[in-house]
Amino acid sequence: MDHPYHEGRIQQAQEQIKAVREEIAKRIVGQQNLIEQLLMTVIAGGHVLLEGVPGLAKTLLLKTLAEAMGVSFKRIQFTPDLLPADLIGTLIYRPQTAEFVSRKGPIFANFILADEINRAPAKVQSALLEAMAETQVTIGDETHPLPRPFFVLATQNPIEHEGTYALPEAQLDRFMVKLLVDYPSPSEELQILRTVAAQGDPQGHIETVLNPDALYQLRRAVEEVRVDDKIATYIISIISATRETDRKAHAFASFLDYGASPRASIALYRLSRVRALFQGRDYVLPEDVKAVAHPVLRHRVVLSYEAEAEELTADEVITIVLGAVALP
Repeated sequence: MDHPYHEGRIQQAQEQIKAVREEIAKRIVGQQNLIEQLLMTVIAGGHVLLEGVPGLAKTLLLKTLAEAMGVSFKRIQFTPDLLPADLIGTLIYRPQTAEFVSRKGPIFANFILADEINRAPAKVQSALLEAMAETQVTIGDETHPLPRPFFVLATQNPIEHEGTYALPEAQLDRFMVKLLVDYPSPSEELQILRTVAAQGDPQGHIETVLNPDALYQLRRAVEEVRVDDKIATYIISIISATRETDRKAHAFASFLDYGASPRASIALYRLSRVRALFQGRDYVLPEDVKAVAHPVLRHRVVLSYEAEAEELTADEVITIVLGAVALP
């Protein structure tokens, strides 16, 4: 019996994804892997924690993606003196009517760039994470739904720790993925210089090629991507291998203090389906799971002192875990 997922639907999805990439490429040079993972997370309905040094066009990337999707964009610079009201809004008194009314904060936008989230105190971080989880905020006695779609890209600067408030592991878990952005290659940086020299400012016009309705259609298409029971079991095996009760039999047991939560299983499941769609398939393969495992797990596993002593990164330990779990 034919599966209801038609070949034309896959082709249409790939054309939409290609169109968005082409629009982003008008401004952003290189970073193809980062752009793909960012798009995948938006389609999967998650949020991104992005780590990278300043000056790598993180703001420009999200602003460009928002323009390509025809949605609103707000950038919020997190600082130590920021208050939750500065983020979500507050009540103001109107003497004309002798009543308090809600004034909405900058979080009421489709795409939010939370710049340097680790510079804000815990109360502000919690307000943002609550909004991410509930897609609504409460101002006074009133609850206000946030715009749909709602997507948060939070950035962290890995080279500065003075005056910062590290996100606890439980809060890191709220982000579907953690992405890393690196310096451009010499050839890409040369292209950036030429673009700036020719245009002065890389802020050319971006066409809207994926409106919210089209995004929801893509999400429905992802729901039709098949996941075999063996693939689902493989996903659970990877997550279970990071946990204390199941990793004792493995050589990497001493490298991990804490493993991933069930949110990791859900994220791996969702992103594997999106990745299959990106590859033009209506079914998930083990390679799809492995391709998204690092961004899903790198902020969810806690490395032990032994791993740090051997100078292992989270990505290297995840690679060891993937190698130890049998393929279906």
